[in-house]
Amino acid sequence: MNYQDDYSIKGERSMSQGFVAQYAAEAALQVEGIVSLDSGVLVSLKKALGVSHEGRGVKVEFSADNAEFVTIAIYPICEFGYVLPEVAWNIQEKVKEDVELYTGLIVNFVHVHVMGVTKKTKRE
Repeated sequence: MNYQDDYSIKGERSMSQGFVAQYAAEAALQVEGIVSLDSGVLVSLKKALGVSHEGRGVKVEFSADNAEFVTIAIYPICEFGYVLPEVAWNIQEKVKEDVELYTGLIVNFVHVHVMGVTKKTKRE
């Protein structure tokens, strides 16, 4: 009996939602016109309790029938003076490009939900 013929072990790749969310968050924050990402009430509560949460302001869902496909939702707070549809488009392109490049996953959709518009504070 040849051991290698009877038992085949194949590598299995799995990624957590937090891992993918972190890449998506970093990509979105690089887009011009983004001040921050809105983490929402649940993440704020977790942070207040001392629980860390990766990818704040991002929601990642893997496809039910194929783990290689993901849908990402981004919740940005935009800077006043930018054209919001252009900023949203740039977020979609940057997030899709970076997540696919760094994870090997296929991004089906990038939904952008603008949570607010604010003036960017100057750092001194």
